[in-house]
Formats: sequence, structure tokens, C-alpha cells
Amino acid sequence: MAQLKWLVHVGWLVVGSLSSASMAIAQPSDNGPAIRFNRDVRPILASKCFACHGPDAKHREAGLRLDTAFGLFGEKNDEGVVAPSRPDDSPLLERVTIDDVDLKMPPPDSGKQLSQLEIETLRRWIEQGAEFEGHWAFQPIAPPHSTKETPLADQIDQALAAAWSQNQLEPAPTAEPRTLLRRLSLDLLGLPPASEDVDRFAQSPSDQAYEQLVDQFMASPHFGERLAVWWLDLVRYADSVGYHGDQSISVSPYRDYVIDAFNQNMPFDQFTIEQLAGDLLPSPTRNQLIASGYNRLGMMSAEGGVQDREYLAKYMAERVRNASGTWLGLTMGCAECHDHKFDPISSKEFYQFAAFFADIEERGLYSGAHESGEWGPTLAVPSPQQAAELQRIDAEIVNLRESLGKLTPELDAARQQWESSVSKWQVLQPKHWEAESKTVLTARADHSILASGEIAAEDRYQLRFEQVPAGTRALRLEVIADPSLPNQGPGRASNGNFVLSEWTARVVKADGTLVHDGLAWSSAEATFEQLSSPGGNPYGKWAIAGAIDRDAKGRPWGWAIAEQTGKTHEAVFHLAEPLTLASDEQLELVLEQRHTNPQHVLGCFRISAAETDNTSPSVVAHDIRSLLDVKPLDRSVEQSQKIAAHFLAITPLLAESRKKLSELEVQKSTLEKSITTTPITRATEPRPVRVLARGNWMDESGELVEP
Repeated sequence: MAQLKWLVHVGWLVVGSLSSASMAIAQPSDNGPAIRFNRDVRPILASKCFACHGPDAKHREAGLRLDTAFGLFGEKNDEGVVAPSRPDDSPLLERVTIDDVDLKMPPPDSGKQLSQLEIETLRRWIEQGAEFEGHWAFQPIAPPHSTKETPLADQIDQALAAAWSQNQLEPAPTAEPRTLLRRLSLDLLGLPPASEDVDRFAQSPSDQAYEQLVDQFMASPHFGERLAVWWLDLVRYADSVGYHGDQSISVSPYRDYVIDAFNQNMPFDQFTIEQLAGDLLPSPTRNQLIASGYNRLGMMSAEGGVQDREYLAKYMAERVRNASGTWLGLTMGCAECHDHKFDPISSKEFYQFAAFFADIEERGLYSGAHESGEWGPTLAVPSPQQAAELQRIDAEIVNLRESLGKLTPELDAARQQWESSVSKWQVLQPKHWEAESKTVLTARADHSILASGEIAAEDRYQLRFEQVPAGTRALRLEVIADPSLPNQGPGRASNGNFVLSEWTARVVKADGTLVHDGLAWSSAEATFEQLSSPGGNPYGKWAIAGAIDRDAKGRPWGWAIAEQTGKTHEAVFHLAEPLTLASDEQLELVLEQRHTNPQHVLGCFRISAAETDNTSPSVVAHDIRSLLDVKPLDRSVEQSQKIAAHFLAITPLLAESRKKLSELEVQKSTLEKSITTTPITRATEPRPVRVLARGNWMDESGELVEP
């Protein structure tokens, strides 16, 4: 809540508390017109004395400073150089009037000398009480003629008339109606007036008609746009991130917030709080979150060479410069590296100010943002029409998902029929197995094959089986996760992946004599197919279809599972004709693995056969198949629910509903992508902030500071 606590003090800072000295205005006295420090005395000291006795500590002589109340008047036991009302006891006046060249100020060799008028001004100022004023930028604003009887407009006119008279100027003549209206329109709207407004005012110009036009223009949405231009320039509004690639970023909702704030005449304290700390308000509204985007308007970078901590320091410093300049009218930027020479801001105070914003969630390097467009916390800001459409789609999706998750009596009967029709697989025991490479293939007790030893760049596994069920219509390849493999496998690539380039089968005699070359496949399916695809893949992904296209060398296509390595998967290959082996025949399978990226070979696998003619439900995920092996009466509630959910996700009875749901999700995704977003502030655990010596982000020796 550091930001909110700080906001309580914004007004206190603005009215000049940074200067502890008196702000009283000198009054006329018996010894002449009132002398004011800022108007009459400071210019003398600035031009003749500050070079050696001013704000620059490196060039300050004798430790004397004449630009502060302490330096002039001293404090407690420290005597100053000015004794109010006692010019003869004031060393300042003595040193500028003394004849001794060794003591006279400014020194003769400085080339500077006070005139008699300037010396007299200093004397009269001291005689009148030597009232001090802090830097004009920290003084409260007050009307020049503060009488309750005089209306403000008249006070302004009086001040202007006095200034004109003093400078021997005359007011410009009254503009003719068309010119006056053009000026008014450009001032309030930033646009030329409409022709009908010009004609109406030109025909009947009057104070009342003018005031009506002022009201009309201020009620226009263009009025807020005109004022917002100045504010948006101050807060460095832009629709790109600035650094390096200068990528585009959506920020227009913040712009609209500012325009609306001016058009609604939002109170400035509310305008301030919502921008600096809108996210910290209790239950912030959408508009307040949009307003908090002010803190995120600085530049950001996604360039790969960026040092994260360095750019966090850059963002922090820029935020201090902007917030101080925008709200306090104060240049704090110099204090990033050293105490400010001309404003009373220390380097420590610069970083104390920065600490107010140390809880903003941000990164120094927005890695990948140039592609993803993710530049930190954002808020979607749909139009009323988009919001209504999104609500309608969401309601339909909820209803469809509810219906797709209900197991009605009709669907339950279909589920039971589906369970009975799921292929019953018989694991085949290999009679012979070998690898083309030096890889060692080992048959395990469960009849799976595990690869070990040298990992070949590419390989060819050959297996033979004697006991194959008569009338076999499908063969299943299980690729099995195993702890001995990289990333649990089931492949031997470093990420656990593999590529099955081609899967072929033929019938041979026990002695290897060929009986039937190249059994034909009608189709193939898998529990998962790798989604990513290089250009030109005819299957659109690393699909199982690539393993039966009779193109073992057709690199790099084949079956792969990159996104789901570390899990057991299966592929089912359907024979065009049923297979029955004679007593002296064997089934020979060849698994080609010819991917151009080396070592994408299988690590653990097992072969099964099924006699069923029902090929549609052949592929069932490994975890679901293990549940189906449990007898219905022995299943837990959780197991039964998983089976039911799987069935509802695949049954043709709900195909239309699933299609509709898929279409709605595509519609929602498309709509969401079209909705304008805007960066917002989100609070997180504050980062430690320390004073950086000369702004060096790598120097961690500086003092830790709090807001």
C-alpha cells in the first residue's frame, strides 16, 4: 500500500514543503518599497555570488552557501551572514562594501562587481527584515489581488492591465466574430468550428452567445481529446514499447480513460490516485485498473542481450523522472547519479521515491514478447457488443459441457456396448529380435523390448513372432515410458522423443525364406501425434500415417510424440486382409527410424495382436485401457468416472455436440483475439531498492532505502 500512503502527501509536496524557510511576503516600510527576495535579491546573488557560494558543492568556497536560508541566516549556534533588520551587523553587506581588495566580494579578479543600486537593494532588504523565499517553484500559488470583493475574472484582468501598463503595452483590439470563434474552437476542441456555428455567431455575436458556445464546446467529446493530448505527452503515452525492436503494444484503453476523465471533469485527486495506485484500491473497477496502466507506459525491451537487472534499474529511474515531472513539476532526474545541484533533492531521496514503485510486477527482459506480444499484466477491454457476444458464447459453452458430461441411461447402455467391443489384445512373444546398429535389444518378461548401450543416429529394428492369433486384423505398437530412458522415453533422444519412419510386415518361413512380402495396411491410428510440423509435411503433423506410406527414406516424416514424451502411448495398424500363419510361418516386423535429427530411435516397446473386426475403438489411451482391464464390479467410483468421461469424449452419439462445442471454442478464441487489451499495474512483493552510486546498477554497496 506504499503508493496509496504516498498519495496522501502529494498535495503537501506540491505546496512547497521541500523548502523549510519562511514564505512570507515583505510589506512596504518607511525605508522605501518592499523588497522581495525572489524578485529583487535572488537575481543579484545568482549572478554575482552563486558561482562560488551556490548549490554546486564542488565549486563552493569557504563552505558558504547563499541560496538557502541556513546559509544566509545560520541556525542556533551557527551565525549566518545576514542579521535581519541589522544591516551594519551583516557580514554579507560588509563584504560587498569593504574597500580592502583582499576581503571584498566578489573578488576583483572574478570580473564581477555589484552596482550601487544592487548594494542598496541588499541593504533595504536586510533593513526590512530580510524575509527569505524558497525557490519560486516551491511557493504556493496565490492571486495577485486577493480581495474577497473582487471576482476572480476581474482579478485576472487587473493583473494583466497592471502588467501592460508597466510594460507600456496596449491590449489587442477585439477580434471580429469569425476570428474569435475560430480561436475558441481551436483552444477548446483543437478543431476548426462547424460552419453553422460560425454563421450563427457571426449574425448575432453577444456575450451570452459566446458563453453558450463555450458550454457547447466543453460538452463535446473533442474537448476531452484536446486536453488529453497534453496529458498523454506528459506521461509518455505510446502504442509501441520504445526500446530495440520497438514492437507494437495495445494501450488505447488508457488513452480513452484520460479523455473520459477530462470530459467528465474528474477531480484531480481521483485522477491522480487511480493512475498511480488504481490497482491498490479496494475492489478496483475496470476503469481504475486501466488507469493504473500509467505505471506501465515506460519503455520495455525483449532484446535477447538485455541484462534483466540493468533494465529494471532503467525502468525504475524513468518512472521517477516521469512521476516527479508530471505531478510535482520537478526535475528529479539529475539525482539518479548525484545530489541535485539546483533543486533540493538528494540522490537518496531519488531512490526513496523509486521505492514507492518497487512492488510493480515487471521484468527487465520480456523474453519472447516480440513474438507472443506478452508484455506483462494486461486487461482485456471488450466493447459492449463484444462483451455481450462473449457472454452469449460462454453461456452456450457451459450448457454444452454440462450436457457432454452427463451419462444418460441411453449413453450408459452405449458405454457398456463400447466396453465389450474394445479390442482384446494378445501380447506377442518375440522369437527373434535384432537392431541394425550396435544397440542392444533385450526382451523382458512382459515381452517388451528395451534398447540399451550405444544410441545410433538412426536404426532399423527387426522382430519375428511365431504365435500370432489366427484371423488377426490389427497389430498394436506400445511405446513404453521407462526410467532408464532420457526423460522417461519412450524414445532415446535427449527429450525422450523418437520418429518411426516406417512400419512394415511380411510373412517368412522359420528359416527366413520369404512367403509374403509387404502386408497391406488399411489405416493406422495413435493415441497422440506430435503437433508441431515443419513446412511441407503432407500429414500436417508427425502423424502415424507417415509410418505406413511405404517411404522409409521419406525423411523426416513419421510418427513422433514430442509434446507428450515421458508417457506410454500406442499406435494401431489395421491390416487390409486378416492374417493367419501356417505352422511353419512367422510374422516379421520392421521398424525403420530414419530421422535427420540423430538418435530419434525407440527405447522401449511391445507388440500385440487383435482378431476383432471392430476397428473404430482400437486405440485406447494406456491409462484407460488399464482401467478397462478391471472388472466392472471391482472398479472404484473414480475409475468408473474416468471410463465414463473417456467414453463421452469419443462416442459418436455426442459427435454433433462436440463439434458444436469445438466451433464455439474457436469462435470464443477468435473473439478474444480481437478484443483490445491494455497493460495494467499488478502489485507483487516489493524489490529491494538501494542507492546506486552514479546510477550504476551493478554496484550493490549502496544504502537500502524504503519508500
